[in-house]
Amino acid sequence: MKIFLRSVLGAVAILAAGVTSSAAGDRYADRPPVMVSPDLSAPWVLQLGRAPGIVRQSRQFVQQQPRLRYAQPARPDRVRTASVQAPAKRVVMRPQINPLYLPQEVAYDGPQKPGTIVIDTTQNFLFLVEKNGKARRYGVGTGKPGFEWSGTHKITNKRVWPDWRPPAEMIKREAAKGRYLPTYLAGGEENPLGARALYLGTTEYRIHGTNQPWTIGGSVSSGCIRMRNEDVVDLYERVNVGTTVVVI
Repeated sequence: MKIFLRSVLGAVAILAAGVTSSAAGDRYADRPPVMVSPDLSAPWVLQLGRAPGIVRQSRQFVQQQPRLRYAQPARPDRVRTASVQAPAKRVVMRPQINPLYLPQEVAYDGPQKPGTIVIDTTQNFLFLVEKNGKARRYGVGTGKPGFEWSGTHKITNKRVWPDWRPPAEMIKREAAKGRYLPTYLAGGEENPLGARALYLGTTEYRIHGTNQPWTIGGSVSSGCIRMRNEDVVDLYERVNVGTTVVVI
């Protein structure tokens, strides 16, 4: 009986030794490959990369859908427009003043003394008499037919960019023609009296500028003496209140 037990224990010991040796050897044996399901796409699976012993199936190609681009509102500073030629500006051609009526120094042999203003309403010239038989001559616009006049007066007032108050008679006369005048117009470029005015005696007549310089040299006014703005400014600086004005 003892012999039988020893035989059994010896067999068990040999078997246990064999299992232990086999288990120890399995620790260093190659492990089978890890199979990764293609359905798994979690980041931790993707991080396996090409770790040794891992077999990854090739990923199927998935066509990317094009991204939708939404139109952005145009910025004013980046708007581009087609090159379009700007329409030509409408230019109103006005008659040019005859150079004959531009200011110039001329000979003068009349009876008036230096400093006197002489206005020739037939030739449409204004003379400022100077010394040594000279005069400074300007072109002017004078009274139209029915508004001519003559006489001698003195300058009683001088105004820069004067206001305009048309006489009641003028307002009524122009209204009959369908042209309605204001009762008052402040001085400025739109004012028909222009840049300067020299008032003559107690009359309603003036030597004044105009915003219609192309009318110089004609019989165009209601009796006033009309000059280019630049010319009346020049005359304004040369004469004083009290200067004699002779209209012939």
